[in-house]
Amino acid sequence: MREVQLGSITSHTVRSHGVTVARTHMHDWLILILLVLIEGILYIIHPFYRFVGEDMMTDLKYPLKSNTVPVWSVPVNICRFIAHSNLSFCILSEERCLRSSSCHSRSLILCSNNSSDYRCNKNAVGRPRPDFFWRCFPDGKDFYDKLGNVVCHGDKNVIKEGHKSFPSGHTSWSFAGLGFLSLYLSGKIKVFDRGGHVAKLCIVILPLLFASLVGISRVDDYWHHWQDVFAGGLLGLTVATFCYLQFFPPPYHNEGWGPYAYFRMLEESRANTQPADAHNAYTNHTTEAQMENQEERSHHGCMGLTLARNSSTTLEEMESGRS
Repeated sequence: MREVQLGSITSHTVRSHGVTVARTHMHDWLILILLVLIEGILYIIHPFYRFVGEDMMTDLKYPLKSNTVPVWSVPVNICRFIAHSNLSFCILSEERCLRSSSCHSRSLILCSNNSSDYRCNKNAVGRPRPDFFWRCFPDGKDFYDKLGNVVCHGDKNVIKEGHKSFPSGHTSWSFAGLGFLSLYLSGKIKVFDRGGHVAKLCIVILPLLFASLVGISRVDDYWHHWQDVFAGGLLGLTVATFCYLQFFPPPYHNEGWGPYAYFRMLEESRANTQPADAHNAYTNHTTEAQMENQEERSHHGCMGLTLARNSSTTLEEMESGRS
């Protein structure tokens, strides 16, 4: 059934329907641009500088280390994974990649939306990182005002980054992108078909395992508390689920292997082919009726000629008998 359905929409190509798809997702690209602008603004403004007393510094004296997972690599690799998975299934299932632009747009909107969410929370909460002491006092000499709050004398940008612990951006990015990929794979390979295939389950869990390792690295690098990582993962999975269900049926659904756009195109193809089929059926029926009428006429004509011949023969016999 699926092969027949795929073959019925081969006419939907980028050349024939690309402009329609671009117009349909025009608002998505506008929202993407808006989210990128919001992301830039949130990155520039200062976060909330929370009160940090001397007694609180006990849990904030972890060493200042570099990132095991670079900041730039997380969104780049996630977008790459999603794009490659879309392309792979387009090739394997012989589908027309009409929705390639919308696939990339939804992936970018997913990442931008998640980025704006976690960065907004970072600036609003302003929780110090576990290595905040060495960011604030690089020489190890702490100083506090009369109210007991820290008076930092380190680099301003390093101190600013030290107030962005909650939630974990790396973890949020990872669970948003790889969580989306996990849902996408579970629908494509039909994990919940009640077949009990453990191999399919392992394929779906693998992206979540990579996301978990990214979160663990943030704790190991002393850039985040475990609560930050937990909240970031929860935020990322929530955004991924909402974005996925915006374009796809649930993975356990019978039609969970395809996006809503595919089934809409299928309905349009059926609606366009039904009038043509009805017209062809009517034409064929009319042609058959005409052929039947011609055959009946020819049959009756043949019968008339036969009767005429028989009657003439009978008359000739009667005349010969009289003579």
